[in-house]
Amino acid sequence: MGSSSGASTAGSITQIIQNSGSDDREDLQAVMRRRKQKRMQSNRESARRSRMRKQKHLDELAAQVSHLTEENGHVLMAVSFTTQQLLAVEAENTLLRTQAMELSSRLHSLNQILCCMNDAAAAAAAAGGVHGGDESYVMMMRPLIMASEDMVQLQYC
Repeated sequence: MGSSSGASTAGSITQIIQNSGSDDREDLQAVMRRRKQKRMQSNRESARRSRMRKQKHLDELAAQVSHLTEENGHVLMAVSFTTQQLLAVEAENTLLRTQAMELSSRLHSLNQILCCMNDAAAAAAAAGGVHGGDESYVMMMRPLIMASEDMVQLQYC
């Protein structure tokens, strides 16, 4: 029942009550009371349905919050685990880089020693020293350690 329709109906009922006798007036008042009670009951039911919808929506939101909180916990654990793995790999990489630098330095030192030994052997061979000019000894003293070309450049004297 619309507001204009309800207002005109109430107005016409009031007019009928005024124009009719007391019995008719009581009957019309009873009809109006029943309509009013029916509207009130309908409004109560509508409000109850509205409260139920709101409660259902709140329950769904609470369930969603619970699910997202649980999922967030799993994600945080995965991030924590991945961070720990990253730190371990970074530590291992640092150790390997340090070892590579130490080995490179050691290789460089050994190559310098071999160069000095080759120079001494070449000088002795040229002077007709102990080895009697034998080039096989000089070739034997060449660097025996092979390394990756991108890592270390060998220096031959």
